[in-house]
Amino acid sequence: MGIGATAGAAAVGGLALSAQASSGGTSPTDTTGLGSLAFDPDAAAELTTTVTDPAGTEHSVTYHFWKAITYVAKPVDEKYQSLNVSVPVKIDGIAVDATDAPILFANSVGGYMPSSVADATGIGGGGSGGPMGGGGGAPSPAPSASASNATGATNPTGGALNTNQLLALAAGYVVVEPGARGRTLKNSAGAYYGVAPAAIVDLKAAVRYVRANKGRIPGDTDRIVSAGTSAGGALSALLGASGDSPAYASYLEEIGAADASDAIFATGAWCPITDLEHADGSYEWNWGTNATSAGAVVDQAVSKELRTRFAEYQASLKLKGLSGFGTLTARNYDEYLVRQYLEPSATTFLAALSDSARATYLAANTFITWKNGRASFSWADFLTHVGARKKNVPAFDAFDLSTGENNEFGAGTTLARHFTEYGQKNDTTGLTNRRLDSDIPELLRLMNPMYHLVDKPNSGRSRHWWIRLGTKDSDTSLTVSANLAAAAHGLGDDVSHLYYWDQGHGANTDPGDFIQWIAKVTGHRAAK
Repeated sequence: MGIGATAGAAAVGGLALSAQASSGGTSPTDTTGLGSLAFDPDAAAELTTTVTDPAGTEHSVTYHFWKAITYVAKPVDEKYQSLNVSVPVKIDGIAVDATDAPILFANSVGGYMPSSVADATGIGGGGSGGPMGGGGGAPSPAPSASASNATGATNPTGGALNTNQLLALAAGYVVVEPGARGRTLKNSAGAYYGVAPAAIVDLKAAVRYVRANKGRIPGDTDRIVSAGTSAGGALSALLGASGDSPAYASYLEEIGAADASDAIFATGAWCPITDLEHADGSYEWNWGTNATSAGAVVDQAVSKELRTRFAEYQASLKLKGLSGFGTLTARNYDEYLVRQYLEPSATTFLAALSDSARATYLAANTFITWKNGRASFSWADFLTHVGARKKNVPAFDAFDLSTGENNEFGAGTTLARHFTEYGQKNDTTGLTNRRLDSDIPELLRLMNPMYHLVDKPNSGRSRHWWIRLGTKDSDTSLTVSANLAAAAHGLGDDVSHLYYWDQGHGANTDPGDFIQWIAKVTGHRAAK
C-alpha cells in the first residue's frame, strides 16, 4: 500500500516512536562469505510511528528497525561508520511487503561534520544534531574550523531531510540512514581522521554493505536513491556521480568495505555545497555586489579577481543550458538563471496564492511584473530582493583558513589547509609556502562530482537527478546546482531541477513530489 503524496510541505506528526517488541535472535550462520559484514535479518526491533502526509492525513506505520550496524570490516570509528535500516511491515494496519521496494539512502551530514546514527531511537533519529524537517527552515551555519577544534565534535544541525525519510517509509520504501566520519574528528595524537575524502569513502562503503547483502536486507539494492542537504547534498551528488569509480578503491580497501558495487540508481541533492575549488569565484559572480548583514561591501578587488576566475572556469566547462539555452558563460548566466529557474519559481509561488495574498505580496515586491499569470523581473532587482550575502570573501577558501571547508582539507595534525591556488597565494596566517600541498589536487577530484560528470564522465554514475535550492540561499551560488544539473543533462541523464522561491538554505518544500519521483524513476508499484 502506498500513500498518494501531493505537492507541498509536509507537516510531520507523531515523531515519538513507541517500541513494541524486539525479535532479538542470534545471527544466522553466514553462508554469504561476508563474515562480519553479513546483515542479520533477525536482529530488528519492531516500532510504530505516525506519519502525516503532505495532504494532512495521518498514517500509522509499523516497521522493523535495525540500529547502528557497522558497515565496514576495519572501522576507524564505529560510532560514525554504522548505519540504520528501517523497513515498513504495516501501513494503516495493512501488511506491506518491501522486498522489492526502492531504498532511500539518506545521509545526515551537514557542514562536512561527523554524522552518527548510534543514538537514534528510530527512523529519522540519525544525525548528531537531529535532522531537519521540510518546509524551508534554514539550519545554523556550520562552525568555522577554528571554532570546531574539538575531539569528536559533531554536526550541530544534521543534514538529512527528515520529512523524506518518514514519507518514504509511509510509501512502503526501505530507508537506510548511514553515518559518516567528518572533519572535526581527531584521535588522541591530535590527528584528524574525518577530513577529505573520509565522508564520501564512508558513504560508498555503506552502499557497498547494502548491495553486498542483497536478499538479506529488504528492498531492491539496484534501486538505491540517495538524499542529502548542504554538504550532505554535495556528498549525495558525489555519490551519484562517482559510482564504482576506481579512484576510491584503495580508501575502501583500507577500511574493509564489502566487495560490491557502490553505484546508486538515483540522486537527491538539496542545496549542495560542492565544486569547492571553484566555489569562491561562483559565489562572487552571484553575490559579489551584495552587502553583508552588517551592511558592509566586501573587498571588491578580491571579489572582482574571483569573478574573473569564475568566468574562465565556466568557459572551460562548455556546458549547455537546459531548454535549449546554449552554452553557459559568465556573461549570460544571469539571463539563464532568470529565464530557466527564477521567473518560473516566482510564477509557481504566486500562482498558488489567493488573489488577495498575491496582491499583498506584489505590493510589497514591486520589482516583479505579474502579467498573464507569469512573473518577470531583472537579475539586478532579484539580487536587491535577496539582500545580504551570507559569507565573506573568499567564501570558502578563506585567506585566514577559518572556514569549515579549510578544515575539510586538513591533514594529520594540521587543522586546516588551503585548497585553491588563490587562497594559498593570499594566505594571511603566515604560511611561507605559496604552493598547494601536493595531495590537494587529487583530494579535490575525489570530492567534486563535476570531475566525474565533466572532466572524466563516469559510466557508473546515477542516471536520475533531483536537485533543489532556495532562491535566497546565499550559503552558495545559484550557479553551483545549475552547473551540476547542466552537466548531468548534457550526458543524457534525467534531471529534475528547480529553485524554491524565497526559501533559504536547507529548504524542502515539495517532499511529496520527491517520493512520487522515486516511484516514477524506479518503476515501483506499491503493494496494495
